[in-house]
Amino acid sequence: MRILVAGAGPAGLYFSYLAKRQHPGWQIDVVEQNRADSTFGFGVVFSDRALEFLREDDAATYDLITPQMETWTDLTVVHRGMPVVIDGIGFAAIGRLKLLQLLQRQAASVGVVARFETVLGSPGHGYDLVVAADGVNSTVRQWHDFGTTTSRLQNRFAWYGTTKIFDTLTQTFVTNEHGTFNAHHYRHSPQMSTFVVECDAATWQRAGFSRMDEAATLVYCERVFAPTLGGHRLVSNKSVWRNFPNLRNRRWFVGNTVLIGDALRTAHFSIGSGTRLAMEDAIALAGALIEGSVARALPVYEAARRPIVEKLVTAADASGAWYERFPEHMKLAPREFAWSYIQRSGRIDPARLRKIAPRFVDG
Repeated sequence: MRILVAGAGPAGLYFSYLAKRQHPGWQIDVVEQNRADSTFGFGVVFSDRALEFLREDDAATYDLITPQMETWTDLTVVHRGMPVVIDGIGFAAIGRLKLLQLLQRQAASVGVVARFETVLGSPGHGYDLVVAADGVNSTVRQWHDFGTTTSRLQNRFAWYGTTKIFDTLTQTFVTNEHGTFNAHHYRHSPQMSTFVVECDAATWQRAGFSRMDEAATLVYCERVFAPTLGGHRLVSNKSVWRNFPNLRNRRWFVGNTVLIGDALRTAHFSIGSGTRLAMEDAIALAGALIEGSVARALPVYEAARRPIVEKLVTAADASGAWYERFPEHMKLAPREFAWSYIQRSGRIDPARLRKIAPRFVDG
């Protein structure tokens, strides 16, 4: 079988590794338009189980990645300067570039080496299967009608890094003369943390961000979160303001072309599941292809993944909607605000929360 994989992010690399590992004779061509060391953002975060979904079927990748991850067992919400710790809500994080490098190594171990800085010029003619793993702005998705819709949230966010190392994943909410801001921040290596700044649309307008360049915006955000940064600077990496895109596709595949990862759907970054979803897509697609028939595999892949994805995307949408209204929620006292925050996705009801975060509930 000849397979074209568009995109060398987590979804494309991991699928290529799995497919080549189970079918060494297949030809798998991975094409990526960016450089090998080019990546947007700083760290990626996983829920408390991190890569447990890999342990049984792919111990080698699990053992390669997990020692490189930063882990913690609590979550902190800071409102009105008061930190509220929610115990038992653990996460793990790794630098996005580090993760890509490890997945590149795994792919190379089975003979798959991506061609970087290569732009796709034709609709994949001559391939038995085309895997669109090329992200939100997928080129391959434009080759067919997948029933794609995209709606953008109103809040703006900018993705920074910082040398300030944080103990836990922390959500810090602050106000200034222009309005309300939130920072999602967590360490992703022993030397660096991710620091995502978010604000509502009205605050963004009042602050005059539309008239600021990248450098001026960074200085403004450093001033807003100066107490949180504790003298450390923000680090930019194409850190411009963005609106989060909610992307959906009615059809997961057309003919021999199939979507995985962010090319298929997005999940709001506040639930920390985008990379895991992408890698689980790769696992499901590779598993469906074990028998080697594309015509049979693609419906099996969709049937296995769609219910799981839709459930998680529903939770992500609820979380994203909560952030769209976070200035309203900030009227609550710190502890009540933390209760609102932790239940925002609908996945953690009070009974479950008591089991996993007894100190927070009893407090």
